[in-house]
Amino acid sequence: MPDNVTLLKLPPYAPELNPMENVWAYLRANKLAITVFDTYEHILDKCQAAWNFFANEPDRITSITSRDWIAAN
Repeated sequence: MPDNVTLLKLPPYAPELNPMENVWAYLRANKLAITVFDTYEHILDKCQAAWNFFANEPDRITSITSRDWIAAN
């Protein structure tokens, strides 16, 4: 570990400190909601399509995961 890096443990539940929580919330609300899955493969296909949609939208990723307290360098 470099001397200039300090690891801090997150509380057990701190979505405001973990932007990935917002990604999952977005995907659940916008791409996976109101879906009846017929098979396990259907679940995997739907999740893969949702993730691929999201991964190809860099502006959306930035807007969902940005935090005011994170300084952009």
